[in-house]
Parts: sequence; C-alpha cells; structure tokens
Amino acid sequence: MYELIEQARAVIAARILVTPKVGIILGSGLGALADDLDQAVVVPYADIPGFHAPQVPGHRGELAVGMMAGQPVAAMRGRLHFYEGYSMQEVAFPVRVFKALGCDTLIVTNAAGSLRPDWQVGDIMCISDQIFLPGMVGQHPLRGANDDRLGPRFPSVVGSFANDLARLAREVATAQGTTLREGVYCMLSGPAFESAAEIRMLRVWGADAVGMSTAPEVIVALHGGMRVLGLSLITNLAAPDGPPANHAEVLHAGAQAKPHFSALIRGILARM
Repeated sequence: MYELIEQARAVIAARILVTPKVGIILGSGLGALADDLDQAVVVPYADIPGFHAPQVPGHRGELAVGMMAGQPVAAMRGRLHFYEGYSMQEVAFPVRVFKALGCDTLIVTNAAGSLRPDWQVGDIMCISDQIFLPGMVGQHPLRGANDDRLGPRFPSVVGSFANDLARLAREVATAQGTTLREGVYCMLSGPAFESAAEIRMLRVWGADAVGMSTAPEVIVALHGGMRVLGLSLITNLAAPDGPPANHAEVLHAGAQAKPHFSALIRGILARM
C-alpha cells in the first residue's frame, strides 16, 4: 500500500499549485462546495492510482485542490462506499493520500438519517463519536499486516474527533446563526436503508444519526495521526413509523443545505 500511496501522491503533487493542509471529504449532494475553491486544480479519480470512480449519483469522482477561506485544502467531490463493492481499505485509501500530500486535518462530511425525532431535515450534526458496526464484525480498514510507516498496529480511537475543532465549529455556527446539533454517528454497510427494528436498535445503542460511510475514513485518519472533524447533514428522518427513505431526498436536501453548510465549513477554515 505504501508504494501505491506514493504513486498517487506523486501524480497529484505534479499538478497542484498549493500544498494542502486540510483534507475534506464531501458526501452525497455536497460536492458543489469544492466549486468555491480558488487556484483550483481538479484531478479526476481515474487519473490517480488507487482511486476509483464512484458509482452513486451525487458523487462526481474528482479531487479539487486549492485555497478556501485562506486555507490550502484538498476536497474530494464524492467518496467511495463499501456497498459499491470496494474493500474498507479502498474506501479509506484517499485519506492515506491526503496525509502523504501534507494534510494534518481531515474534515469529513456525510448525508445521514436522524434517529432523533426532534431534529429536522437540513440540520447539521457535529459528530462527537461513532459506532463503526461493519468494523466491529471484521470489515475494518486496518485488517491485515500493519505498515509502521503509516501508523501503529493498535491505534486508540477514544476521542476520535478533535475537541478543539468541534468547539470551533460550535463557535462559528453560533456566529452565523446556524443550529449545530451534536451526536453519535453510526455506520451501517448499506445499501438498503434501515428497517424499523434496526432504527429502534440504533436508538437504544445511543446513536443519533445513521449513514453508510465515514467511519473507515475516520479510523484511517486517526491511524495516520490526523485531527478529525465530522459533520453530518441530516437529509432524512429515520423513524420506524415514518415514510421510507430514498436517495433522491438525500440529494435534494444536500442541494438545499449548500449555502449554510458551505458557510459553516468556510467559517471553520477561516478560523483554523
């Protein structure tokens, strides 16, 4: 893997104009945020060794590197998902490349279903912790031989999300008049949305939002020594007695939320 990471880093580094310090993963319907980059260079995933083209609507499959709010950033316009048939190592591989490019911070975003009946579509949740259900049953991005050049064999994931970044996000949200929820994100493998029984189970477990991504990327960022901020856009309400979820509403909610979601991330970057 180390050699593949270096190949990917070299391809990207040969094209970009700035050295990124912050990596951003943009989830379903959120890729347009990268349109706001200055000095942007866009590299299709197809040109990067180890990257794969997403197959899900709302994920463009491009890496955009440039300046945003005074910070040099690398932004993924779309991510890979385990349910597309990729391994957890492949899903999280771009985070390895972020680190190799010089990023010491990861901002990971996603579209998620709220398990809290008092939350609304369009709310943003700052992730305080995560439940990585596929990882707990063996589908883990660190499974296999460990390369000490990338991180330790047994990394701790207590305190996965950086408190200082979460505090900064809250301060920016307050200044902008944006309600910022806080809670636990649970990843399921997908691609089916949750059953009523599963929704009730996740509530009992203490999860506040549920989705099909993010957790392996967070694990790999921690393995590499990066700081992590996680933000979930609530795009549907996961209620056992509510209407069934669908991907079209996820994309619609992402488009509707772009102005305040973009403003929040830009505000965070400006104050980092």
